[in-house]
Amino acid sequence: MTRRIALALVLLTAAVLIAAVVPLALGAIAHERDAFVQDTARTANSIATLAKETLEGHDFDDPTLRTALHGAERAGDEVLVFNARNKTEPALSSSGAPQDQVVWRRLADEAAGQHGTSTQLTKNAVIAVETIWGSGKASGTPIGTVVLERPTGPLNQNIANLWLYLSVLAGAAMIAAVLVAIYLARWVSRPLARLDAAAGKIADGDLTVRAQPGYGPPELRRMAATFNMMAGRLETLVHGHRAMLADASHQLRTPLTALRLRLDLLATDAPPATAAELAGAQEEIARLSRLVDGLLATARAEAMTEQLETIDVFEAVAERVSAWQPVADGHDVKLITEVGGGARRDGTGSGSGSHPMVALGAGHLEQILDNLIDNAIDAIGGAEGGGGGTVRISAANGESGPVLTVADDGPGMTAQERSRAFLRYTTGSQNGTGLGLAIVHRLVTANGGAIKLADTPGGGLTVEIEFLSPAEA
Repeated sequence: MTRRIALALVLLTAAVLIAAVVPLALGAIAHERDAFVQDTARTANSIATLAKETLEGHDFDDPTLRTALHGAERAGDEVLVFNARNKTEPALSSSGAPQDQVVWRRLADEAAGQHGTSTQLTKNAVIAVETIWGSGKASGTPIGTVVLERPTGPLNQNIANLWLYLSVLAGAAMIAAVLVAIYLARWVSRPLARLDAAAGKIADGDLTVRAQPGYGPPELRRMAATFNMMAGRLETLVHGHRAMLADASHQLRTPLTALRLRLDLLATDAPPATAAELAGAQEEIARLSRLVDGLLATARAEAMTEQLETIDVFEAVAERVSAWQPVADGHDVKLITEVGGGARRDGTGSGSGSHPMVALGAGHLEQILDNLIDNAIDAIGGAEGGGGGTVRISAANGESGPVLTVADDGPGMTAQERSRAFLRYTTGSQNGTGLGLAIVHRLVTANGGAIKLADTPGGGLTVEIEFLSPAEA
């Protein structure tokens, strides 16, 4: 951002300087050239006035004219005074002679025709030609010509000095524009960078971070103050929510545990009919306990602010499959892991290649796998025939990040059930709480991933999760 703002201001300043300095320079140069040419013409006219009396009186030793010619010689000018009767050999001259005779002869013809001074600016000199007109009986008749050639060295030096002055002025303006642009860009971008860093830390779970409101323009200061107010309220809400979760966990689990113990004592000496009713009550208490645990897990998923950590998906899958293997064996369900193209029943995998890595909150991947494997085992165990199915857990590197797939060959879900599967208390199992997929969905989306459901070829449900790679998380 700093570079873009600085570049925009520098380009704007450069455009203004070009639009203003270049026309100014060209105008000043044109004025300088006109003044140089006009001064040359005036000098030629003055010499012509002095030479008039000399040519009329044939007094070529006139001291005034000689002084004027010597002054021209000292200034570097070359002057020729021609008699009208002899246009080849000058009657009077300073040292040297004009170099371009074709030019001054043409100018002499022009001057005679227009009764004025003819001038021409060449690369190296200004040539001025003045016709000398007679008086008295000879009035209106040219009696001579003055040719003056003045080198353009002083003019070129003045033009070079002008360009140098304007270039230095433009360079100083550009340096000042760059310094001002950098200062303004940093004045705006630094508070934004601090605000972005604070927002990133809050997103990573550090709710104590606050922005610095005393820097930058007033708008950014107000934004930082508003951000701090929002962060403070968010911290209060999250801490209150966590406190509520802890209280609910204690207040709900304790009476349920006590109630289960009392029912166990009553069932010890109860008659068969009463024992059957008590067993039903214990199943409802167990279901209620699972419901409470699911609600607490869902609330924790929605309030996730843990620091992200990089996790090897292969290792997490192997660990959770090993943990669930006894439960799966009890329901006659096979757990098969497929990683990197290989498949093994012990959950270790056999493929090659780099392991897919994800950046998730602590324990989230394990909780996702637990819920998916639990749902798959329950779906197969609750189906007609009771067990005897397979659950395949696979992990691989996808185009946008790691992909985790859990597929079972249970009864599956209808399209309508899949559309509502991520809502709380929606389940295809009579014994389920309807919170497993809801918890998974909230954990996945809270970490920037995506989850979708599909039918397993041959029957069953396939859950596919796409995670962000650690570089994008």
